[in-house]
Formats: sequence, structure tokens, C-alpha cells
Amino acid sequence: RGVASPAQPRVARLSSRRATAVAPAVAPTRARRARSNTVEVSAVAEGKPWKPSDCRLVLEDGSVWPGMAFGAKGTVLGEVVFNTSLTGYQEILTDPSYAGQFVLFTCPEIGNVGINLEDMESTKAHMGGMLVRHLSLNVSNYRSAMDLSTYLEQQNVIGISEIDTRAITRRLRDTGCLNGVITTDASKTDDELVEMCKNWTIVGKDMISEVSSKETYEWKETTGAEWEWAQDAKDSVENSYNVVCYDFGIKHNIMRRLASFGCKLTVVPANTPASEVLAMNPDGILFSNGPGDPSAVPYAVKNAEEILGVVPVFGICMGHQVLGQAFGGETFKLKFGHHGGNHPVRGPTGRVEISSQNHNFAVLPDSLPKEVQISHINLNDGTCAGMVYEEKMAMTIQYHPEASPGPHDSDPCFEDFVKMMKANKAKKGASA
Repeated sequence: RGVASPAQPRVARLSSRRATAVAPAVAPTRARRARSNTVEVSAVAEGKPWKPSDCRLVLEDGSVWPGMAFGAKGTVLGEVVFNTSLTGYQEILTDPSYAGQFVLFTCPEIGNVGINLEDMESTKAHMGGMLVRHLSLNVSNYRSAMDLSTYLEQQNVIGISEIDTRAITRRLRDTGCLNGVITTDASKTDDELVEMCKNWTIVGKDMISEVSSKETYEWKETTGAEWEWAQDAKDSVENSYNVVCYDFGIKHNIMRRLASFGCKLTVVPANTPASEVLAMNPDGILFSNGPGDPSAVPYAVKNAEEILGVVPVFGICMGHQVLGQAFGGETFKLKFGHHGGNHPVRGPTGRVEISSQNHNFAVLPDSLPKEVQISHINLNDGTCAGMVYEEKMAMTIQYHPEASPGPHDSDPCFEDFVKMMKANKAKKGASA
């Protein structure tokens, strides 16, 4: 029996076998190679049948990741971090805490709900660059006002898609955060871009001065009635507590939650002297979230030192790190940081919260005075996620209680701050 060549299509071999079975006395003939109208692709199309890469991510370790650009065009430097959240890319995009960073999303599909006008965490996008596996081809959400690429173009933020986000995530976990460059400029060589990465760093840079408000303003918006769940917030009386918020890059939803608990909020620039803040006669002071290295903002630490013990204070994220230094402690840089909406945190009662986190630095517990209680622990790596300094009427957390990934696990932090202010007001009233 004749044996078909391995290069021949399967249909040709079957035809040969059938012919042999019907007429075994006839010598088999070599089957002719089947022709196809679509085989000679180069004869049909002059170029590649797909769009070529038009953007590159280059990391300081020399690796180059070609991809597809969306949003703005140009060249930008930043620190590459990965975020494990499955939802909330718009809140992440507009969170001032991501200033100076490229965010790589481990969720493979981004952009499917577009951009709406209600879920912004600030007035603009602060993220340095957006790294995704696949940019959704379709937008499907009744609140969507535009697609993600259009919004990034408006905000002058570069995005890159069709890159191996899983491989880059593993690289960041092994080596730690890496500086990177995203560029749509084909004239720049890979070596030039690597050199740019090596000559840039976010460590030691004062990033909060870049995102902080320049003027003092009041905030009045509360959480919408359809979203409110806390009974204490529903029962609160408007303007019961005068709270001054240091704007290190404050998120809108933090202010909504405080306003929902009856706080009258005055937001001040990050460099406002403590004397001016105390002259506003606050019942409490919030040190907000913000980007960058906490050791690079000594003026914020100095203000915190002058305020401690005068009125109750609450620190969130960057505010936690600033207050940690004001307590007498030190901060250090984490290997690849905490970025995502699935971080377990154990509180003082043993209750575990699922928290939203975004920081690359942490407070060193052993550097703190013995009077400071480590109230919350990150269960992923054992780092300090919250502190209480009762003598100084201070409480802090190293995550975002307003982000609601649990969804409401962390909201009691706001209640605790209000209770601290209420107790202090009662104490002052009794001594008057």
C-alpha cells in the first residue's frame, strides 16, 4: 500500500486509502498536494494581517515589552507596580496615591465598563501609565460616558496593551518594583530608554506637593442615600464635628464618608502650618492618603508632631506613615508594595477585614515607642497596618477604609474617629 507523505493534507491520505480498498489490484498513485486559495497569504496581502506593535514598555533590568498603545502618545517614566483588583480601574486611575507610578493590572480584561462621571476619586487621572493584557473592544455599562482610551487621551496618560502582564508580575515579585519607560516614539533606542530608567527614582521625592490642593476649601458631599449602609451615619447630625483634612492626595470618597458621619470638612494644602490648622479650632484632624516616599516630607511630620495630643487625629495610608514618624518611628520601602482590593488585615479584636491597599512603604514596628499599640496587622506579610496612640488621641490605618472591597469591613474606622472626637469634646465640656 502506498504511504502518503507527512506533508500532505489529511484529506489526501484518506482519499488514497479509500482508493486502495476499492481497487486493491491497481497500484496506488502518489496523491497530489491539495491547493488552497488561502495558503499563499503573502500573495494576497502585502503586509502582516494584524496591526504591528506601536508602543514599548522598557524596564530598568533591560527587558523590553512591545505592545499596542492606547490613550495618549509620548514618552513617560515611572515606577512599575502591579494591582490585583478585579474591579475599580477608574478609582485606581484617579487615585492621587498612584502619582509617579505605572499600574500593571493582573486582571486580564480592562476597560469593559468604560468611564463614568460619578466614580472619580479626584478631579483628574494621576496614574503615570496603564499596563493591561487586553483592552476591552466593547464598553457595556449604563453609566458610561466614554471609553477608557478616550479618557486617557484627554488626561494625557499613556496606556499599553497586549503585553504579558503575568510574566511582568512574576518579575516584579521576584526582583521588587522596577522603574520603567512607556514610549510610542520609535526613534528612541532600547538602550536609551534603559538608561533613562536607571537615572530616575521615586525614592526621596516629595510627591504629595505635586498632588495636594493649592488652596483651602470646604467639602460637603456625603455618600448617596442609595449607597449608605451605616446606621450611625444615617443617624448623624450635619456639621456636628469640625474636621480639618491635610490634603496629601485625598480621595473624594474618604471625604464623603466623613461628611456622612456628620463632619464639617475643611481641606488644607499639605504644607499648611500646624498653627494655622489649630487656629481653625478643629474637633479632629485627618492626615490623608498620598503618593511617594513618607521620609521625603519632613514638613508634614513636623506639623503632625505639633498637633499630636492637642486634638484627635486620624491617619490614612500616607497619613499613617507621617504619623508613624511623628510618633518617633521609622518607615521603610516594601519589596513590591501592597496594591489591590483583597488584602486581609486583622484588627485589635481579632476580626479580619478584607481591605483595599495601595502603598510601597510601611512603618517599622520595632522603631515605635512602647506606648504605641500596633492595632492592625497585614496577614499577607505581617507588616503594620494600623496604630493607636491613646495618650496622644491618635489612630491610623495603612489601607483605604472608604474603598469597600469587603464591602463594608473597614468602615468602622470612621466611626471610631468620630467616637474619639465625641469623647474629647465631652471631656473638654466637663472641664470647662
